[in-house]
Amino acid sequence: MVATRTGTLAGHWKRAGILAAVLLLVLGANVVVTHQVLTAPYPGHNDFMSRWEGARSYWRDGLDPYGDQASAHIQQRIYGRMATPEEDPGYFAYPFYTVFLLWPLVFVPYAWASAIWMVALEVCLIAALLLLFDLYRWRPQPWLWAALLLWSIANYYAARGLFLGQPGHLVYLCQVVALWGLARGRDRLAGGALALSTIKPQMSFLLVPFLLLLGLTLKRWRFVGAFLATFGVLVGASFVLLPSWLGEWVEQVRLYPSYTAIGAPIWIVMDYYLGLGKAGEWSVTALLWAFLGWAWYRVLWQRRMEWLDWTVMLTLTVTHLSAVRTATPHFVVFTIPLVFFLKQLAQQGRRGRRWIALILVGSLVLPWVHFVLTVEGRFEHPSVYLPVPFGILLALWLTRRVWWRTPSALIPGSKA
Repeated sequence: MVATRTGTLAGHWKRAGILAAVLLLVLGANVVVTHQVLTAPYPGHNDFMSRWEGARSYWRDGLDPYGDQASAHIQQRIYGRMATPEEDPGYFAYPFYTVFLLWPLVFVPYAWASAIWMVALEVCLIAALLLLFDLYRWRPQPWLWAALLLWSIANYYAARGLFLGQPGHLVYLCQVVALWGLARGRDRLAGGALALSTIKPQMSFLLVPFLLLLGLTLKRWRFVGAFLATFGVLVGASFVLLPSWLGEWVEQVRLYPSYTAIGAPIWIVMDYYLGLGKAGEWSVTALLWAFLGWAWYRVLWQRRMEWLDWTVMLTLTVTHLSAVRTATPHFVVFTIPLVFFLKQLAQQGRRGRRWIALILVGSLVLPWVHFVLTVEGRFEHPSVYLPVPFGILLALWLTRRVWWRTPSALIPGSKA
């Protein structure tokens, strides 16, 4: 009996080792191809560039990543010169602890660093989708499984993020890991992932407090403790290495709207299209936040846990509608409610599968067509920011009772 168990365990580890070796080989080949075909001949990934050069300037040159000299290095890499007043200055503009995540990449040439980063973001998108399948306890048919994997990388918001080197894809994975960890009782993993998601506060500024309040409500002390410990280490180490980082970061964030042409979707509607200015923007934002606050109240104080999953999705949606500044690659987070909707349709047989095919093709093709028909020079048209977040908000409202009737995927032991 012992020999049989030992042999089974050895066989398991052997298969795992072979799988890991094949996976590393595939990823390594992907990095090489990405370097040779994209990042070496066509340097870019500007969203990554600003963070990478800021981190490189700190770790290798001993410079303040928020300082003038590091900013000059960033602009030289992006433009080959200093930025003009009309151009994006490319400030580091992230919490200081971002340099910890980028540390391994600052010791290789930028073309290789950006290739590795692009492949890592692809892994983030695929890993997040696989975790969502498990979160919703859904096993799509093989053709649909493959189609969704391809869609997760090729849809406009994901692909644009890959070409820009957008760290938002990493934040998306962290948020999915946090939700999956809560659902599977992996509270320490969930808390740590949620803390890491704060590298882009505009993607997490509503989700983090809601999930922490949820953790307190449900007495998930390990989750709350892991978040506080991880976040405390990140922030504490940042103050040790650069005591002035918080004020400098806040200053760069304050300057951000002065050189970005497009604000949040609510700003686009109320200011850009309707000309109602800040008063109109903040009035609609206040209404949305009040609506969200009502949903939080139902879950956190009235313990209406059947509302939990819907409220999490509503929180993510309001986040991206009302953040001071968002970016279309951030909209990959809407894959989370999309997987829920697709699972519901998959349970409706052939008719549901037809709807799934239509949704996947439409959501793959239409945003690219929208972008191509409206692009202005190198910039997206503001209208590109509107269909997905407002569409998801409408879908959440119209399907709210479906969410409430479906057992929560986020509560351990429930049968989603």
